[in-house]
Amino acid sequence: MTAWWRQTGGGLPRTFWYLWTATLINRLGSFVAIYLGVYLVSVRHFDPSYAGMVIGLHGAGSALGTLVGGIVADRWGRRPAMLSGNVAAAATALGLGLTGRPVAIAALTLALGLFLGVARPAFTATIIDVVGERDRLRALTLNYWAINIGFSVAATVAGVLIRADPLLLFVLNAAVLLGTAALIALKVPESRPAPDAVGPRVRADRGGLGAVLRDRVFLTFTALTGLIWLCIEANAMLPVALRADGLPASAYGPVIAVNGLMIVAGQLFVPRLIARFDRSRTIAMAAVVIGAGFVVTAMADTVLLYALSVLVWTLGEMMMTPANSALTADLSPAAQRGRYQGVYSLGYAFASFAGPTVSGLVTGRFGDTALWLGLGGLALLVALGNLVAGPTRTRRIEGLRAPTPALARPEPAPV
Repeated sequence: MTAWWRQTGGGLPRTFWYLWTATLINRLGSFVAIYLGVYLVSVRHFDPSYAGMVIGLHGAGSALGTLVGGIVADRWGRRPAMLSGNVAAAATALGLGLTGRPVAIAALTLALGLFLGVARPAFTATIIDVVGERDRLRALTLNYWAINIGFSVAATVAGVLIRADPLLLFVLNAAVLLGTAALIALKVPESRPAPDAVGPRVRADRGGLGAVLRDRVFLTFTALTGLIWLCIEANAMLPVALRADGLPASAYGPVIAVNGLMIVAGQLFVPRLIARFDRSRTIAMAAVVIGAGFVVTAMADTVLLYALSVLVWTLGEMMMTPANSALTADLSPAAQRGRYQGVYSLGYAFASFAGPTVSGLVTGRFGDTALWLGLGGLALLVALGNLVAGPTRTRRIEGLRAPTPALARPEPAPV
């Protein structure tokens, strides 16, 4: 076990572990995002349609924030984006908990999503900056693992807090965001590549999104990623399928819990399994596995079979997520990593909105079996798209590879 951990987490720079700790702290306190809908309906007694609109505003703000945050991270630095985003989000979360007016709640929720989004591209860009190319896959896997541990704990704790005093959701979330900002301020140095370490073409870049939006290779990759996440987000219709098969509503909890338990228990074993394979082929195989999971869902009629379907598509998600993150890093020029991360995040933002929306429309018109089989087919198309795009991506990555540019500050020694 010691040898396994050394291969999984050993040799990574100290700055990465500070970032990993910040991720864990941040997600351990992400109470508002998890329980916002419950809070609005059960505590504030708003109509479910209003609650759905407000949750949508949070997603829209997050999408806009990632674009803004990517520009800030590349133009002014990673630290300004992370610090301003977390501090502003803390103030907004506290204000959200103290108001009961519908317009104010909607505006503050939009702002909360925006400020949280501002910090995210800079955070991932910093990990890519400080971790060498050889170690990126396992570093990004470790960060994804921390996200899922934090989310799982936060979901449990938030249920206790909302019964004790709903305001605690917002106060503790604000405190956690400030704690994240403090850790970054004290321990994480600026990692944006120094201006004199990049070529004249990059120095002439004004820091806008044009360079990313003209990159057809990257935009195609982002679109394919958004489509496979749409498949996963369409699991919002899983409770409907359970009910249609005459299963109790309480069955949904144990079924979907398979997803979180598998990621927390097994994600750290994934890098050793996929590291030696081409990224695009790994993502294609992951999409096939995800599609197979939905085919199993179409055939399921018992709790055990539904749990098996979640197990199958979760295996695909576990393969896909670190490979996607590593490929994003590979395709991003060093001086534009923040913006590339911001645009890449739009794929997930699109899926968060489109997945539940499209799946609801398809289920209502054609039934849930048609939905699951359709998602299986879409996943296969995504797999094919990644295989076709693979050679072009390889040529692009080879063109970007060059001696690593000097960082703005020397990197601390590994732990």
